[in-house]
Amino acid sequence: MSLVLAIVIGAAFGAVLDRIGATSPNWIGKMLALTNLHLMKTILLAIGTGSVLMFAGQMAGLVDVGHMSVKAAYAGVFIGGLMLGAGWAAAGYCPGTGVCAAASGRKDAWVFIAGGLLGAAAYMVTYPAWKASGLLDNIAGGKVTLGTVPGSKFDGLMAMSGDLLGIILGAAFIAIAFILPERIGGGGVAVAAE
Repeated sequence: MSLVLAIVIGAAFGAVLDRIGATSPNWIGKMLALTNLHLMKTILLAIGTGSVLMFAGQMAGLVDVGHMSVKAAYAGVFIGGLMLGAGWAAAGYCPGTGVCAAASGRKDAWVFIAGGLLGAAAYMVTYPAWKASGLLDNIAGGKVTLGTVPGSKFDGLMAMSGDLLGIILGAAFIAIAFILPERIGGGGVAVAAE
């Protein structure tokens, strides 16, 4: 049943990504060039809403803290993040949007997916060298959170409640999503003079 649920949720998520324009390299390019912020506003709203719901749910006991997963902090994660961002800007896809674009029939997305799989294979083959380089050694204790989350197995960098911090950051993302203009630089909606 969990496999069926994963397929249904994944298909629904992919449909939403396609509907908001996240499967179009043109929309992604406009967002990264900061000329059309529609997609950025949608992403910020989704992340903020998810954060508020998850952390409020944890505080209320509705969400099991045991499901919380934290990626370890190490230099390779930051380098990989920069590489992902550069690849996203160059290709117009991130891994999730690339798969959704392929499902919607975009042939260039298949080339993107093939490149991602080739990169993953190259990383696997060279993993011992990366491990020996020290780039995969933990920083700041490895798996840590900004705030302390009661009941989690992760240490917090601050004594502040991680749940409360998650709600505050989520609310900030939501506020930014509403404050940001749709377009920057003359391409905005014209306001009729009275």
